Amino acid sequence: MPLGRTRAVALVGTSAHPIEVEAHLAASLPAFSLVGLPDAALSEARDRVRAAVTSSGLAWPNRRVTVNLTPAALPKSGSGFDLAIAVAVLAGAGLIDTDRPGQVVHLGELGLDGRLRPVRGVLPAVAAAVAAGSRRVVVPSANAAEAALVPDAQVAAADSLAQVASWYGGEVAVPEVVPVGAEHLTVAARPSLDLADVLGQAEARRGLEVAAAGGHHLLLVGPPGAGKTMLAARLPGLLPDLDDVQSLEVTAVHSVAGTFDPALGLLRRPPFEDPHHTATPASIIGGGSGIPRPGAASRAHRGVLLLDEAPEFASAVLQTLRQPLEHGELVLHRAAGTARYPARFQLVLAANPCPCGRWFGKGTDCTCRAEQRRRYFGRISGPLLDRVDIQLDVPAATADGRAGESTAVVAGRVRAARQAAVERLAGTGWCTNAEVSGSWLRGRLGHRGRAAAELDAALDRGWLSLRGVDRVLRLAWTLADLAGRGVPGDDEIGEAMALRTRRGSA
Repeated sequence: MPLGRTRAVALVGTSAHPIEVEAHLAASLPAFSLVGLPDAALSEARDRVRAAVTSSGLAWPNRRVTVNLTPAALPKSGSGFDLAIAVAVLAGAGLIDTDRPGQVVHLGELGLDGRLRPVRGVLPAVAAAVAAGSRRVVVPSANAAEAALVPDAQVAAADSLAQVASWYGGEVAVPEVVPVGAEHLTVAARPSLDLADVLGQAEARRGLEVAAAGGHHLLLVGPPGAGKTMLAARLPGLLPDLDDVQSLEVTAVHSVAGTFDPALGLLRRPPFEDPHHTATPASIIGGGSGIPRPGAASRAHRGVLLLDEAPEFASAVLQTLRQPLEHGELVLHRAAGTARYPARFQLVLAANPCPCGRWFGKGTDCTCRAEQRRRYFGRISGPLLDRVDIQLDVPAATADGRAGESTAVVAGRVRAARQAAVERLAGTGWCTNAEVSGSWLRGRLGHRGRAAAELDAALDRGWLSLRGVDRVLRLAWTLADLAGRGVPGDDEIGEAMALRTRRGSA
């Protein structure tokens, strides 16, 4: 029967779906049709595959070729199906073994000369294939290191279609070709930054430590040169390494985004993203034609997303962050389909108190009117600010500012606090205090002292929303973890309220 089969993987967001690729060759007028909801890039595979087959020294079958991608109802995108389509067609034509490719997953884009080019998202694709029972995978040489990161995967790296055809018994000469590299998939590593570089700012340093220990969101408001950006850029260095599950999640996102260097192995350090204030909503939350690709918010998953000069960001950009801050994921709906990307990051907002940046209470040389200050800072909406746990004023730097503790010292306390939280939250599905529900926290608070009564009074007077009360309690538990206490007391709740409410705000 003139029917060839093999396997591929379709990516929708970071979710990977095994695909069966069937090629039927009928004795009819020569034609090539591709069915199974392909997008424009995938539809163009017809021309790429035909040219690659003939350039490899193989005869293109003079028949009507119909390629079906099953399940047909699932939208499919990208050029990663090229190799699987070519192998299925050659198997259906009898030019290679018809049985052996059936249980092998083939990933890769074909050039017109028959060479294999690297594709994005190989890590989640291979992981899905192995989970579905297909451990044998053929990928371009440039993607081999990434595919090999998946446990139990049997990876074969190929440079050209002719090489793959020869593996399946095809009578073809395998030419010596220069492998197509993956330089465009790599990114430069960020230099390590030390918290000791920040002079003074004891209160802001304390807030940064608490944010790192509990995974809390942070707002820093102060004049230019106060050290807001320096502090925010050093937050990732305080965070502990990612565990195996988190590392796979983060690496999968960066593989799909094309910002992953497989030579460095799985991403073990929390990522850091700091987009410019001219960024569009699509660049922050994800976008693009067809199935949307991950944006900065998803690339910051399990790490830090810094919005420096936050009031300068477009209102649409800031409002799109409310969903991931609440749910830890982004759901992007497009005409071509719906993509889900994880986005459980720590948000850090840095802002000047006014347009000129010099207003910081009485006795300053600020020239902005009161309504200008309110309008400027009002660009950060109340609902977004309500989701930010720690809100601090950062005063101007002084000449007598002294260097504080180093990143290594503070990171040690953060690790101990995080470990205490992990032990307390074992079996709940949460790993940091910032993720815990308010009802769970209130149920374990125990004795309600003076500070808890003040918290209730702030809620009754409207100074805090119910969400704000829950976030104060989360901060209190983090402070208790840092202090080595089992349950937060009046001191922890009082400090948490101070961290939640800016002093001397604009």
